[in-house]
Amino acid sequence: MSAMPEKPALEGLEEKWGTRWEETGTYRFDAAGRTRDEIYSIDTPPPTASGSLHVGHVFSYTHTDVVARFQRMRGKHVFYPMGWDDNGLPTERRVQNYYGVRVDPTLPYDPAFTPPQEGGDGKSAKAADQLPISRRNFIELCERLTEEDEEKFEHLWRTLGLSVDWSQTYRTISDDARRTSQLAFLRNLERGEAYQADAPTLWDVTFRTAVAQAELEDREQPGAYSTLLFSSQDGDLRIDTTRPELLPSCVAVVAHPDDERYRHLFGTTVTTPVFGVEVPFVAHELAQPDKGTGVAMICTFGDVTDVTWWRELDLPNRSVIGFDGRFQAEAPEALASEAAQAAYAELAGKTVFSAKKAMLELLEAAGRLVGEQRAITHPVKFFEKGDKPLEIVSTRQWYVRNGGRDQALRERLVALGRQVEWHPEHMRTRYENWVNGLNGDWLISRQRFFGVPIPVWYALDEEGLPDHSRVLLPRHEQLPLDPSSDVPDGYDESQRGAPGGFAGEVDVMDTWATSSLTPQLAGRWADGQDLWSLLTPFDLRPQGQDIIRTWLFSTMLRSAFEDDRAPWAHAGISGWILDPDRKKMSKSKGNVVTPQGMLDEHGSDGVRYWAASSRLGVDATLDPQNPKMIKIGRRLAMKVLNAARFVLSMEGAPGAVTQRLDQEMLAELADVVRVATRSFEAYDHAKALEATESFFWTFCDDYLELVKERAYSGEPEARGSAIAALRTAIDVQLRLLAPFLPFATEEVWSWSHEGSIHVAPWPTADELGAEHGATGMLGAVGQALIGIRRAKTDAKASQKTPVASAVVGVPAALREHLEAASDDLRAVGRIASLRIEEADELVVRDIVLAEA
Repeated sequence: MSAMPEKPALEGLEEKWGTRWEETGTYRFDAAGRTRDEIYSIDTPPPTASGSLHVGHVFSYTHTDVVARFQRMRGKHVFYPMGWDDNGLPTERRVQNYYGVRVDPTLPYDPAFTPPQEGGDGKSAKAADQLPISRRNFIELCERLTEEDEEKFEHLWRTLGLSVDWSQTYRTISDDARRTSQLAFLRNLERGEAYQADAPTLWDVTFRTAVAQAELEDREQPGAYSTLLFSSQDGDLRIDTTRPELLPSCVAVVAHPDDERYRHLFGTTVTTPVFGVEVPFVAHELAQPDKGTGVAMICTFGDVTDVTWWRELDLPNRSVIGFDGRFQAEAPEALASEAAQAAYAELAGKTVFSAKKAMLELLEAAGRLVGEQRAITHPVKFFEKGDKPLEIVSTRQWYVRNGGRDQALRERLVALGRQVEWHPEHMRTRYENWVNGLNGDWLISRQRFFGVPIPVWYALDEEGLPDHSRVLLPRHEQLPLDPSSDVPDGYDESQRGAPGGFAGEVDVMDTWATSSLTPQLAGRWADGQDLWSLLTPFDLRPQGQDIIRTWLFSTMLRSAFEDDRAPWAHAGISGWILDPDRKKMSKSKGNVVTPQGMLDEHGSDGVRYWAASSRLGVDATLDPQNPKMIKIGRRLAMKVLNAARFVLSMEGAPGAVTQRLDQEMLAELADVVRVATRSFEAYDHAKALEATESFFWTFCDDYLELVKERAYSGEPEARGSAIAALRTAIDVQLRLLAPFLPFATEEVWSWSHEGSIHVAPWPTADELGAEHGATGMLGAVGQALIGIRRAKTDAKASQKTPVASAVVGVPAALREHLEAASDDLRAVGRIASLRIEEADELVVRDIVLAEA
């Protein structure tokens, strides 16, 4: 136990108790001798270890922590790990800007390399201004910076009071994580769930990598319609397009099969302007008769609809845009004439923007451009972390089946989603909408460097070219490995890149291909079943609503493949943080708040109170200049310290709780315990906090005031009753508040108990000894006390002023209760004569102050 201070303070409690918890292993998980029923397991979100955490993280991770603390006090052995999501584009981009470097895979490794700078401002820099370095040197910089970021993140999480078992921490780029990710991929491949294919691929020209459907977002962008003249058997055929630069990649024109204007042209050919290429006129239901002229040109590839048309109509591929976002040097074979070749030469090497300008000039010179461009605003697809519109290029990529082309798998994923209890329930609809809206498989390969390597090699033919039909796989016991440096069975290093030898896969996995395995990573699935069987299915997946389509869905998919079950029993989905203008806080909008300053200024308990006051799925507004709820939380934590010190400082032995008012207070507290417990069980932590806090202030403002005179100087039996009730109530309320205010409650607990409050039993209604239900007596007596105080205030008299007489009118149902508490009311109000009468409602009247 600790000595009770003369003047309690919140300052310094985070460091004091954070250190103590770590030293004593308060939150340490021990699986030894446990059964599954004794464990509560949490699939904790691994934050991206790049840059800094923002207040949204504090918001959602507090929601998780209050659940963990509640379950621990209920007697569960809580498995609550922390992970760091190290790999991925955000990390690479931060490293590029921070150190002023970029990767050139052709460069050799420099063991003595020193980066040209440290501490870049995080803004995008031009590649020309960045120093090219080897892949290995770049990966070492990624590892160095993420480790530094992780140390900062851990310090913040400890300051916030997350009851994480830090010995269970994992990293998504560690050897264990790479082994787990590669093993899961190989098992997908062995079962036919993973495959490679040449296909049109959404491509970010800045990052030079493929992008999956889950990483897309539409942004409204300015554009313009141009009207082009094709030649048909009817003469000029007008086609409106926003991408005239893609004319050299046109493979067909299309109209709706029911469009009477063009039905006679289906099956004929038309000729493209400038390039003079004959292309078929085809019909397809996705054509829109009411859009433009009703005819669209199909190019490879302008948008995802072009991809659908190309695939379903079995059209040729004449891609013109390269991986760098510029027009390729060589024209498509279909542009055979000298005039077509010359026209294409005007576009080669240009960016999309410059090529559009040049193409319009060519069309105008040929007399095949009608009128002026017509400005529009339309949604354009971007990589969620990118700055330029996506292009569609043809590449060979790795995919994992996800139901986008498999109705049975899609239905199975929906069914598994319905096995999970969603909090709030309507978030399940978002998951189902995503599943049912999938239109292609999950593209998991990325043309990046800091990630989990795809663990395959390819046999080379006699000319030294890769034969993608001969994929060389490792043995499971070889994992983890990097095919760019490791060698497949049956070969040696001298055969790398040689005819008849092998080549290693250079792509890495999408970061979600690793993050989708967080249950497996945390539960050490690749090591065997010992721990895994104790934890699974996990009890809770907590996360934000914006990654239902990525993290939650992909984890569900991997679980369906491996275990044919949902990976968790519950999904708790937090809302967003909004700024004072009700806009979502995000790094991209520049309106995020980093939490360290708030924690330093207001204390962790105050910040946690603000976060826990919001229910799951509900957005919360934060004004960093005037964080009212955080200030209220700090005031509550301070009141806990002072009220507890007041109660625990009372001299005298507790006795039996015999007085009616004391019994009533405990009965009301028993109701609060029931409400808080049911609320926590229903994953409604905000309701548990609301009920507990409301009672706490009534306890402090009314009950403490009513019984303090009796507790100090009453008759022995009455005094012992008050002291016992006060100490019991403080003890129970501390435990009710412990998940929300871990530092203040731990400090108070240490004044009178051995051990941590956070492993103390959760309170029950039975331990309060309430033989009858609450009647509202405490509230009625409290109202009477307020009325007496108000009368003294109105008379500009001190609250210590004696009252000669007063009358309290109460409804008949409460009269007996008020009479039972009349001694306490007289003592605290210094009332000489108190008469209680029946009335329609509670009213205090006819107050006569003694001086009068």
